Amino acid sequence: MVTVQIDNTAVIDPAQQADIDKFEQMLARYKAGEIPEDVMRVFRLNNGIYGQRQGGTRQMVRIKIPAGVVFPAHFEALAHIARTHSRGWGHITTRQNIQFHFVDLDDVPDVMRILASVGLTTREACGDTVRNVQGCHLAGACPHEVLDITAWAQATAQYFLRHPYAQRLPRKFKINFSGCATDCGQAMFNDVGIVAVTRQTQGGTEAGFRVFVAGGLGANPHPALALEEFTPREDLLPTIEACLRVFDHDGYRDNKLRARMKWLVEKLGFEELQRRIFRERKFLLASSSWPGGIPDLVRAGGDAPAGRRAGVETTPVGQGIAVSIGGRAPYERWEQANVVRGAAKGTVSAYAWARLGDITAAQFEALADIQRELGAECRVTNRQNIVFRDLADHQLPRLFEALSAINMAEPGAELLRDVVACPGADTCNLAVTQSRGLADAIGDRLEQEGLAEIGGLRINISGCTNSCGQHHASDIGFFGAERRAHGRSAPGYQMLLGGYVGDAQIHFGAKALRLPARNAPEAVVQVVRRFAAERSAGEEFRHWLDRQGGARAVGKTLAHLDEFPTPAAGPEFFVDFDETGPYEVVIGDSECAT
Repeated sequence: MVTVQIDNTAVIDPAQQADIDKFEQMLARYKAGEIPEDVMRVFRLNNGIYGQRQGGTRQMVRIKIPAGVVFPAHFEALAHIARTHSRGWGHITTRQNIQFHFVDLDDVPDVMRILASVGLTTREACGDTVRNVQGCHLAGACPHEVLDITAWAQATAQYFLRHPYAQRLPRKFKINFSGCATDCGQAMFNDVGIVAVTRQTQGGTEAGFRVFVAGGLGANPHPALALEEFTPREDLLPTIEACLRVFDHDGYRDNKLRARMKWLVEKLGFEELQRRIFRERKFLLASSSWPGGIPDLVRAGGDAPAGRRAGVETTPVGQGIAVSIGGRAPYERWEQANVVRGAAKGTVSAYAWARLGDITAAQFEALADIQRELGAECRVTNRQNIVFRDLADHQLPRLFEALSAINMAEPGAELLRDVVACPGADTCNLAVTQSRGLADAIGDRLEQEGLAEIGGLRINISGCTNSCGQHHASDIGFFGAERRAHGRSAPGYQMLLGGYVGDAQIHFGAKALRLPARNAPEAVVQVVRRFAAERSAGEEFRHWLDRQGGARAVGKTLAHLDEFPTPAAGPEFFVDFDETGPYEVVIGDSECAT
């Protein structure tokens, strides 16, 4: 494969060029001792540059991918960065960002130029800002959607980028779009979550949105609450800005642990929070920058739903769907598990699997070639994969062949074998366990036990309580915790069961039991095997869990796994996954969590 050459003559947006110039100036002043460390930290974070636990000048660079939309030139730029400025690969996050680790601080302006040359930015990907605006990765191709929210998410991202109110908020602010109540975009645990809905009017049916506010995960998860039953399309951006302004005015600024939108519900009460948001929206009309009306991007791109095609069986989507993989041939198995059908325009979509959300430089380059060859659209998913869209059926065998050549054609992307994990203690200052190592170990055990293709289950792992791996929202979730056994520290996890996002609602996983890290894979195997044996036809995990008495009851059946051998009898219990030395909790200064 020919190594991609980046076009250094590409025209860069003036605003992005100004960002790059300012970063270079601030970096020079910082190195000269003219800028204090705390000031540089805030500036660096607002530009998407995050410190790693390794310290020194090595940084994580986070790239925003609004609505997850990626093009061949994006893949090629990412390949170039992975190969020349990082460790050979990049990482997809649960919020549709791309991250590169071990980037030298001096290299950041060059990385920003590479990204700017293809229209990507790191601006406000971290810090107390409006973060990457997410959208359902099947938007515009989903047979169930009410509206195609793609252009809405992109217009929202564009509007709030460099917005005066979005630069020094009390804390980060997350916005998410879903095209229907199935909520594949996961709107229900965001500061502002938007779900497309309809209402009946005298003239017929009107499509618009239901806006949910004050959702969040972390150590204290909070479900998003409906602001009002229906928000007309022309009022959506003013509603979002009103939420942002109320958060800016009333959010806790002196206590970062309580500085998210969800804490305003406790501080003000939900009715008062609603009142203040509606008041802001009402008088926002007088603002010189009033954002009302249909955004230009939506007018140009449209938002009509994909619809359903007569005679084509619609593929079920969403959490809890029991996909059956019954074929024997590799292509047949992949086609059954990874292809989504049902769009009225006659196209199909197919998932490319990225193990642990990682993509190498060579894979990025190959993805660009495949996308160009097939004329497909690609999006990053919130389960750390890539989905190819706008495909014809006759192109599927070629896509499978091309993905197989780069090890991205595993059947079951987005299903059980696709364990989701945050970066964990590999690079994060806050993590206490190697969540990626556990994810790998769980995946391996499921494969060994013949359970990796059980349908209707999701597994998510976080290396601490902050839920960057979204452990609260999965059927089986884990978050890392230090354990003490035989007078020594040891890596451990809290297991949660029954998390669910869908039907415009969210149920957070309940605690089942604590486990040594080394026993977590066995706990998963036992739960999955039991679920597969005991569930009724089509029964979702959360309903099966209720029949068993809930998470605590199932946890009691695993109590024998919450045991540590002595260090002499089981030394591996005192060493974390992907580590070689004794377990030790090392927590750095918190800059920001994902």
